[in-house]
Amino acid sequence: MACFVVPAAEAVIVKAIEKTVVKDTSDRSQGISMSRKLKWLSGLLIGGAVLLMFEHVWHGEVVPWFPFLTAMYNPADKAAMLQEMATVGTAMAVLITAVWGVMCLAADAIVKRAPEKAEAK
Repeated sequence: MACFVVPAAEAVIVKAIEKTVVKDTSDRSQGISMSRKLKWLSGLLIGGAVLLMFEHVWHGEVVPWFPFLTAMYNPADKAAMLQEMATVGTAMAVLITAVWGVMCLAADAIVKRAPEKAEAK
């Protein structure tokens, strides 16, 4: 119903943090900058939220008129919607963030390994 709201909210927060982080491009030997990593996370979250929103529009759960979510019309549906946001939406946001964390660790390992390979040659 509205599970895409949680990753979308996290994407907004991450995007705001990304805009405040200073971009450091002076030394590439230290790895990938945090601003670039945050850009990856915001891209993953925004992409996931947009795809989920499209799926909910496709199934008629999101409509182009106020209040936009069909679950908002019935008080019984509001509880189900909040339950879905708390369980499914939070799980998706945590999973996306965990995948991003693994991706950052792998990217840092690759960047640190590159100079070692160049020295060995």
